[in-house]
Amino acid sequence: MSTTSADDDRQPAFVIVTGMSGAGRSTAAKALEDLGWFVIDNLPPGLLFAMAEEAGRVKLAADKVAAVVDVRSLAFTTDLNAAIGELDMRGVAVRVAFLEASDEELVRRFENVRRPHPLQGDGRLVDGIARERGILREVRANADLVIDTSGLNVHELRGKIVAFFGGEDRPGLRVNVVSFGYKYGLPVDADLVVDCRFLPNPHWVPDLRPMNGLSAPVRDYVLGQPGAKEFLDAYEEVLGVVAGGYAREGKSYVTLAVGCTGGKHRSVAMSEQIGARLRDRGMEVQVSHRDVGRE
Repeated sequence: MSTTSADDDRQPAFVIVTGMSGAGRSTAAKALEDLGWFVIDNLPPGLLFAMAEEAGRVKLAADKVAAVVDVRSLAFTTDLNAAIGELDMRGVAVRVAFLEASDEELVRRFENVRRPHPLQGDGRLVDGIARERGILREVRANADLVIDTSGLNVHELRGKIVAFFGGEDRPGLRVNVVSFGYKYGLPVDADLVVDCRFLPNPHWVPDLRPMNGLSAPVRDYVLGQPGAKEFLDAYEEVLGVVAGGYAREGKSYVTLAVGCTGGKHRSVAMSEQIGARLRDRGMEVQVSHRDVGRE
């Protein structure tokens, strides 16, 4: 007579970590290992299903499994898509975490370690980066989570991995709210973008200019402007609808970028308000301010 329980039949959580060479895959893998995940590095895409099947068969002590895969296989995209499709058909819930960085940052990192890019061949470093970005375009578009590591050190990247994967047993959508300045460019990992430039800019108020949106005077000034509360009320409702749709589609992580001109006043104050409102709705929220202190 079988004594197998429902818990015994439960498949391990399975995450594929991939992305641009030099973007921090190894750091992400080490962070997952520290969180108790079973991690295999540099696994060919064709072996993903075998790994998942073996993990389920032997009932690993760690029921969270991650595989780090890179682009060195010429058939990378085809192999990875086929492996994910097979895992999905067999009932294994797979999520893809994609790490990337700007071309300039990747060049700097490769030059610092004095290593060639794995795809540059006889060409230049930038040629290898461009080739890899082209190969990975479809993978990035279909990823469940995209992390731009351009402005992150290893400790900050580890913090993001812990925030996203450190509490897998907690249900609900996880939202990363990040303020930014349009003059420094859009966050490339944003799923949703909010523009706060419709509000008056505290930069033009001499007493407020040295402060940022975390200070009470700037916060009160921004939130006291006509349209600020109405916008927050309306956008909160929109995010509630979007969150429900993401949940139905199985999307667990969302990055919401909130922008103003310099990323110092309006976007910071509004990000904090949006984060607080989403927490009140039961979502797990992390708020960060990309460009504060950059001016």
